[in-house]
Amino acid sequence: MASEGLLSMVGTPIGNLSDASPRAVETLRDSDVILCEDTRVTARLLAHFGIRVPLQRADENVLARRIEATLGRLASGEHVSFVSDAGMPGVSDPGQRLVDAALDAGIRVEVIPGPSAVICALVASGLPMERFFFEGFLPRKRGAQLARLRELAPIPATLVLYESPHRVVATLAVLAEVFPLRRVALVRELTKLHEEVVRGRAPEVASLVSERAALRGECVLVVEGPVAGEGGLSSPAVPATSLDDAIAAGLSAGEGKARLAKRLSRELGLPRSEVYDRIVGLSDEA
Repeated sequence: MASEGLLSMVGTPIGNLSDASPRAVETLRDSDVILCEDTRVTARLLAHFGIRVPLQRADENVLARRIEATLGRLASGEHVSFVSDAGMPGVSDPGQRLVDAALDAGIRVEVIPGPSAVICALVASGLPMERFFFEGFLPRKRGAQLARLRELAPIPATLVLYESPHRVVATLAVLAEVFPLRRVALVRELTKLHEEVVRGRAPEVASLVSERAALRGECVLVVEGPVAGEGGLSSPAVPATSLDDAIAAGLSAGEGKARLAKRLSRELGLPRSEVYDRIVGLSDEA
C-alpha cells in the first residue's frame, strides 16, 4: 500500500533569502517535486540552499491543467511542495485551487509558515492593524479602479493593496481622488537593502511619488480605514489644508472644476459653492 501523500504549501522569502526558515528549507529538500510560478525564480532559491529537486511550472496559466496529475502523484504517496515567487502561496496566486482540490480528495495538506508581504507592509505602515481587509490587486482600468475603491470605502478596516512599480503612480492618483483625507503608506522593497515606506495623506503621497523618475520592486499600498469627514460621516470642520490637498490631487488628475467641486462637496460634507470658490482660488494662485 502506498504511503500517504503530502502537499506542502511553503512560504518563501519576499526579498531577503535569510528569512527562509530551516523548516521551509528542509521541506523543499524532502519534496519529490516542487510546483512554482516561475522555475527561474525558484531555481535561484534552491541553488542558494543547495537543494536539488525537480521543478514544475504551475502559474495561473497552467495550474488548472496540472491539478489532476498532481493529485495522482499525491495519491501514490509522493510529497509535493507548492511555492509562489515570494511570500505565502495561495495569497494572490493560484495555489488556493490546488489546496481546495487536495482537501476534497482527502489528501493531507500542511502549511509551512513564511514571510508575508501583507503582514510586513501592514506593520511597517504604522497604520491601525486591529482590523484589515486584503484586496490584492485592483482592476487595471481607472474607471474600474474608482468603482472598486468606492465599494471598499465603507469597510471599517485598513485596506491592503498590491501594485506593480509601473502602475503605482497612477493607482496613488486614484486613491488620492477617492480617499483625499485618508493616510496612505507606500511600502516597497520589503526586507531588501532599499526597503522604503512613504507615508502621508493620500494626495501628499501621490504627489511625492509622481515626482520620482522610476520605482523598483513590488509595492504594497496600505490605506487607512474610514475617517471623519468622509461622505456623510459626522465630523468637525475639515481643515483647509486637507481640502487644498484634495483639490490639488483632482486638478492634477485632470478633473474639471465643476465636477471636482461636486465630488468634494459630497465626500467632505462641505457646501459646493465654498469648494468651488476654493478651487478657483487655488487655480488663480497657480
